Amino acid sequence: MLASAGLWARPGTIMALMGINGSGKTTLLKIAAGWMRADHGTVIFKDQAFERPRLPTLADLGLFFLPDRNLLSLTATLRWHFAALKEQFPAANVDEATDALGVEQLLRRKPKTFSGGERRRAALAVALAREPDCLLADEPFLDAEPSDSGALAAAFRTLADRGCAVVIAGQEVHDLMRVADEVVWMRAGTTEHLGTPADAQQNRDFKREYLGQRTVT
Repeated sequence: MLASAGLWARPGTIMALMGINGSGKTTLLKIAAGWMRADHGTVIFKDQAFERPRLPTLADLGLFFLPDRNLLSLTATLRWHFAALKEQFPAANVDEATDALGVEQLLRRKPKTFSGGERRRAALAVALAREPDCLLADEPFLDAEPSDSGALAAAFRTLADRGCAVVIAGQEVHDLMRVADEVVWMRAGTTEHLGTPADAQQNRDFKREYLGQRTVT
């Protein structure tokens, strides 16, 4: 349950939302994306305040929510997904996205046949093709092999370099710390801004309660 949590996204910046499983990261992202309704609070996007935000409305304004699963239909080919995207958003840059995430060989296949890493890359390729103004991604590095993680990180950086505001939630410390510009720590339903990844690693409570014996290089 969220108690007093806040989340923000800055254009051109990658924010990592970190915390243990069950700390409320997914719930907070879903509320920010208009997928879930909060009891209290306001979502502000593009200088508009939404007391009851809805994902279709925010999506029309340039937000893309990448859930931890089920973005892609398991029974339609990846090529079909891009065609559907292109029909709704004619400016979508499909060729660049498929090349950047290395999913050209997956276009004729259905996501139910993908590995965990392939599914992550394919889903992010759809988001990259959309070229959103804000991307909220939940657990994108989960089940990804090191080679997949590198491609995912590069795509996130590409989006940020183009001015997209990126928020990534997860528990993969090494992947998140390497790609993030800023870190927000979530615990017991609250959020705390820790600053840069270097700043976060110097935070005594974060080191003791979350990082533990893990080192980040």
